[in-house]
Amino acid sequence: MSAERLDVAIDAHVDWPLPGTEIESFTKRILNACAERIDVAGEVSVLYVDDAEIHELNRTYRNVDRPTDVLSFAMLEGEDDFPDFEAPAMLGDIVVSVDKAREQAEEYGHSLEREMAFLLVHGFLHLNGYDHQDEASEREMFGLQDEILGTLGITR
Repeated sequence: MSAERLDVAIDAHVDWPLPGTEIESFTKRILNACAERIDVAGEVSVLYVDDAEIHELNRTYRNVDRPTDVLSFAMLEGEDDFPDFEAPAMLGDIVVSVDKAREQAEEYGHSLEREMAFLLVHGFLHLNGYDHQDEASEREMFGLQDEILGTLGITR
């Protein structure tokens, strides 16, 4: 992997769930692999929360009254023109529910590390315009997710 493409701000409102893995290096490694693969650079913030906090965010911003696993708040969504100055683009915010990650890792029978990485990749791709609203876009997005996780050596 080449130099870091992203300036990543990380905050955790919960205890980091991966003992022996440092929150900053894990988060930056995953997100920079995404940025390299889809050829973007900029700033992104990541917030790790519990189900109660992501539930509130989901209700407030999406009108969905339940917790979810990951939320993405894109800053450049729908923007055609970028500023003329030489500042890194603020891509947006990713919010990950550590509670949901634990639950889904157990449900899917893979490691918590894999689930946390998957949620970061999924959220980052959403920040950059990828979606899964129809079969073709889902195939593209999920294929990219699998490719990025494979490149990182993170498998089920």
